[in-house]
Amino acid sequence: MQVVVLAGGVGSRLRPWTHKIPKPLLKMLDKTLLERVVECMPKDQVDEVIVAGGYMVDEIQNYFKENEVDFDVRIVRETEPLGTGGALGNCRDIASGTFACFNGDIISSLNAQSIIDLHSNNGGIGTLGLWRVDDPTRFGIVGLDDNQKITKFKEKPKPEEVFSNLINAGSYILSEDIFSYMPNGRHSLERDVFPKLASQGDLNGMEFEGYFIDAGTPPAWMDGVRTCIEQSRFQTGSILHSSWFENVESASINNSKHRNSMFQKNVSMIDSEIISTTLLSGAKVSSRTKLRNCLIGENAAILEGAELDGVVVDHGAQVPANHFQVGGQWPPN
Repeated sequence: MQVVVLAGGVGSRLRPWTHKIPKPLLKMLDKTLLERVVECMPKDQVDEVIVAGGYMVDEIQNYFKENEVDFDVRIVRETEPLGTGGALGNCRDIASGTFACFNGDIISSLNAQSIIDLHSNNGGIGTLGLWRVDDPTRFGIVGLDDNQKITKFKEKPKPEEVFSNLINAGSYILSEDIFSYMPNGRHSLERDVFPKLASQGDLNGMEFEGYFIDAGTPPAWMDGVRTCIEQSRFQTGSILHSSWFENVESASINNSKHRNSMFQKNVSMIDSEIISTTLLSGAKVSSRTKLRNCLIGENAAILEGAELDGVVVDHGAQVPANHFQVGGQWPPN
């Protein structure tokens, strides 16, 4: 089975990290975000991953040429933003038969085999993974009948339009017949395609439980890291005091406290406190420093006495001594 990953965005919510590293290649523990998205699929059923995107796609292609993974990677380029529908529509000459399609930020407990089976049993053109939320107004909501047919689909409803708390979880099994419902050019799966298919009875849905994270923002990124640690979603590296280390032998901890954090290789910290933070390779944290909910770039340096909460620090940047910041980027954009 082929898997299409919709990765058309520039990762603006994770800037400045994504100025240098495209979001699909950011490592969440020991795998890239792209691999994390795909790993809900049964391993023996994925032979090709099609990345539909336009930002730093040469870097994505080169990475997967140089690093061995369990599937082939093909890039379908966007020359302009096309929306979710246009991005998938660009793959019409490549994706065939029954294939999977995932939004490029999703980390979830979904077992894709369950929606593959439902799609096979129920027929139709698409089958969606569904998640239940308290406030569905930021999502696409669905009505679902007793036969797991989606009866109605509404993208980002107003409060008075809400008819369900089941939302589209950005994970689909689709038939190639979907392309006949998709115009050329920019359009939205959620606004232009799914509502029509639902009205025809050609969409199925399955609710799943566990966890569902859209890892495209700094807080959600750290939710993804903590969840991957708690669920043991890693094959290499090790856990020390609830944090994951790529290579604990290469880390210089020096009387520092840490928890629920991710440390790539060759990081160093001195008498600091690090909570729910990701430090990429070569990051250095000086004494009396406090980091919470931060993303620290490759070879960045946090000088003495700095306190950061919810800050994304650029690769190679230096945060001044005693600097205090809540939210935003460093250096400021």
